[in-house]
Amino acid sequence: MRLDRLFGSSALEAAQALIGAEFRVDQIGGIIVETEAYELEDPASHSFRGPTERNRSMFGPGGRAYVYRSYGIHWCLNVVCRPGSAVLIRAIEPRWGVGEMEHRRGGLGLRLLCAGPGRVCQALAVSGIHDGLSLTQPPFELSLPERRPPIVSGRRIGITKAAELPWRFGLAGSIFISRRFAETPGNTASS
Repeated sequence: MRLDRLFGSSALEAAQALIGAEFRVDQIGGIIVETEAYELEDPASHSFRGPTERNRSMFGPGGRAYVYRSYGIHWCLNVVCRPGSAVLIRAIEPRWGVGEMEHRRGGLGLRLLCAGPGRVCQALAVSGIHDGLSLTQPPFELSLPERRPPIVSGRRIGITKAAELPWRFGLAGSIFISRRFAETPGNTASS
């Protein structure tokens, strides 16, 4: 899938296509190993009740960053797709600038360095100043994998509305995800 097609797709399609993608902010980053999809009609999505000052980036052009603060503490980074739809970057496998990420995170060790959306943003120094910026221009670099890697799916984490939907996706076998996926038959995402 090409980036322009990704940015015009549904969040469900984009969340799967982003698994295995290389992602950097100012040359620091890694491989995306976990995502969550949020669609416009999804009651768990920030866009569900329509545009606000906080979620305005979700209603802009696809390919932009939607960055918000969760619980007033952690920044969270999303890839905007169709208007009102976005993909939360839940975890990356650290590859480039690991020393700087460890410094920013206080030296937690490689496996937990970027395992969770707040950790991703802290390690990559993503904050509210990145909200609305294009993911195809500096400081961002995003490139999709040539081949779709094996993907597992499961329930989203940390939400109460529509929590039963299997809209969390991960790189099969990755030790860098934020939480293990349930080991049940058929939890592999479709291509």
